[in-house]
Amino acid sequence: MIYLIIAFAVLLVLGVPIAIALGLAGAVGILDKGFALVSVPTRMFTGIDSFILLSAPFYILAGEVMNRGGVTDRLIRFAQLLTRGLRGGTAYANTLASIIFAGISGTAIADTAALGQVFIKGMPKEGYTKEFAAAVTVAGSMIGPIIPPSVIMIIFAAVSRLSVIDLFLAGVVPGFLLAAAVAVVIFLKGRNGGLPVSRIDVPRREVPRMAIDTLLVVSLPVFIVVGTLSGTFTATEAGGVAAIYAMLLGYFVFRHLDLKELWAALVISARTTSSLFLIIGAATVVSYVLALSGINQFAGNLVQVFDGQPLLFMLAVMAGLLVVGCFLEPGAAIVLFVPLLFPAARAMGIDPLQFAMLIILTLTMGLITPPVGVCLFVACKIGDISIARLVKALAPFFVAEVCVIVLIILIPGLSSWLPGLFH
Repeated sequence: MIYLIIAFAVLLVLGVPIAIALGLAGAVGILDKGFALVSVPTRMFTGIDSFILLSAPFYILAGEVMNRGGVTDRLIRFAQLLTRGLRGGTAYANTLASIIFAGISGTAIADTAALGQVFIKGMPKEGYTKEFAAAVTVAGSMIGPIIPPSVIMIIFAAVSRLSVIDLFLAGVVPGFLLAAAVAVVIFLKGRNGGLPVSRIDVPRREVPRMAIDTLLVVSLPVFIVVGTLSGTFTATEAGGVAAIYAMLLGYFVFRHLDLKELWAALVISARTTSSLFLIIGAATVVSYVLALSGINQFAGNLVQVFDGQPLLFMLAVMAGLLVVGCFLEPGAAIVLFVPLLFPAARAMGIDPLQFAMLIILTLTMGLITPPVGVCLFVACKIGDISIARLVKALAPFFVAEVCVIVLIILIPGLSSWLPGLFH
């Protein structure tokens, strides 16, 4: 196992992409154990051979189609309409748009890229600094993978065997808590006149149409959850239904989606899915080598170390995964660490959904922390600002969102209440 760790560390330092680094490190581990290299493709296929994972490309496609179907501009204008007249109103609109957009994108990167084009470029024209505009956008993008549908929850369900719909429901309250945390930071920043007052002129006759468009978009996650709970379709089938629903809205209702845009959405979704599945497959090889090395005993050792102290165990997991998230993509980290940590959590009597939200929220924070924070790089490219300046502006939001994770640890009902209510 030591050769695997050394190989992975060296490859990361050399700047090799995460998926390739995981795959090559796994191959080194396979050779170290005396197995044939044919085990590498076999294990990679096993890692992605899951009916649950089949829904991921559908949700990715649905979000991409919605974005190209003229949805983003409508959501942003409606959010700005609701927050006009408030000090820091456009910053609040940014967060509100993230909540709504989370219901169609399922990923933080898509949220940052779509909303960043408008807010990071537009907010400085109203008097905001570029750094603050980018920080609000990046902090709000953390809501994307938490409010359903969520690609990272689909990966978690495939690894842990938890219900996808239970995970979707469990993410609703934490997602709104993240939004509240971002709003609190905006309020504190603007209470002494530190932020401009939002001004936007919208003809009154356009308001009903904007509200209807927003309701149609918001109906997508509701449609998925209600349809799955009622037994009309499975969570995987819901992904296909969501993609078709997004196409119908973009083409017939919003009339902004044509064949050219649809083809572009299909190409980007295929690329995104391919990279995601390559990471999952490569991480599965590493997980297999770790299992051969006897690391499964790790769970039993953890139970002994933290015997009778589940709260301390969860705080330790949060601290450890915050560090892991700085270097590993969330999907790969879930494949690697959930099989090790989840049995220990169950043995301690920790609510599975609470522990799932702890892991998902903590690893998601890695998307906004250097050196591998993808959302940071997207925002910096859009706003033409340095990583150091953005990280400094983002620090208060990061602290506020970590406080939300601590709340999830202290209050299990924040994760389990809604799934329990529907059951």
